[in-house]
Amino acid sequence: MAQTSEPSGKVIVVDWGTTSLRAALVSPAGKTIEFVENGCGIQFIADRKFEPELLKTVGPWLKTHGKLPVIASGMITSRNGWVEVPYISCPARVVDLAEGTVRRRLSNGSELFLLPGLTDRSRRPFPDVMRGEETQIVGFGLQRPATIVLPGTHSKWAKVETGQIAKFQTFVTGEIFALLSQHSFIAKTAGEASATANWPAFERGVNVAKNMLDADAAFLTQLFSARTGMLANELGPEDIRDFISGVLIGNEFREAQCCGWTEAGQKIGIVGNDGLNERYSRAANLFELFPTEGGDQAVVAGALEIYSALRQSAVEVA
Repeated sequence: MAQTSEPSGKVIVVDWGTTSLRAALVSPAGKTIEFVENGCGIQFIADRKFEPELLKTVGPWLKTHGKLPVIASGMITSRNGWVEVPYISCPARVVDLAEGTVRRRLSNGSELFLLPGLTDRSRRPFPDVMRGEETQIVGFGLQRPATIVLPGTHSKWAKVETGQIAKFQTFVTGEIFALLSQHSFIAKTAGEASATANWPAFERGVNVAKNMLDADAAFLTQLFSARTGMLANELGPEDIRDFISGVLIGNEFREAQCCGWTEAGQKIGIVGNDGLNERYSRAANLFELFPTEGGDQAVVAGALEIYSALRQSAVEVA
C-alpha cells in the first residue's frame, strides 16, 4: 500500500463547477495566498480537455512552487466532468469523504485529489445529490448539531449532527429565478438589472411568501403577483426582479419550515460564495431565524480537512 507523501507545505484547492473554475493557493497554515476565478466551468471545456485547462489556470503557482497537491471538488467529479467519483451516502463523516476520494497524477507530477459528492437516499421520489457543497459544510464545521443553508442555483438545506452530515434537501430556487428573469413575462416587464439590490422590493417579496394565507399562499399565484402588482401601480419595473427574488427565496424558507428543517427562533448557518448570502440572511431574519454566514474560506477549510483525513488513512493510490 502506497503511503500519502509528507506535506510539502502549500496546496491548491479547486472548486470547479458547471459555469466557473475557482482556485486558491493555500499556505501550510490554511490561509489563501492567491486566488483566481474564471468562467471556464466544465460545460465550456471542449473535448474533455480538463487537465490542460487546470494546468493553464494554476500553472504559474506550480512553476513557482513545484509539484503541489491539487484538491478538487464540485461538478468536475460528476458524470459530465473529468472523473466521475461515486457519491458517498448520508450520514457521512469526514473520513467517509476521504475514503471516497479518487487520486490521479497530473502530467507535471502533482497529485490530484478528486473529492466525492454526497447522496441522501432517504429523499423521495429519488435520492438527492450534491457535489461541492459537502466540502463547504465540512469547512463550516461538523462539531455541533446545526442546520446549514447553501444558496445557489440548486440551493441545499443540510442537517449536521455531531461529526457528520446527516441529511439534506435541494431547492432549485436559483434556476427558477434565472428562467423567470430571462424567459418570462417578468423579463419583458422588469427594468434593467442593477448591481445594487432593491432591498425594499426584495423584502416585500419575502413577506408575501411568509405571510399570505389560504389561496393567496399558492406559490404559482404569488409569481403572477409581479404582473398584477404592476397593473395595480404598486410595483414598478425597477422592483420586479428583486420582488420575484424575494418571493422565490421566501417560499424556499417557508417550504423548508414545512419540511421540518427549522423553526422560528433557531440559529442557521448560511454558506455560499455567489453573492447570495445577504439575501438569505435578510430572508432568515424575516422568518425570525438567527443566521451565521460563511463564505469562500469554507471551501478551503473543508478541502483541507478532508485532505488531512485522507493523509491519515493512507489511502492506496488509484
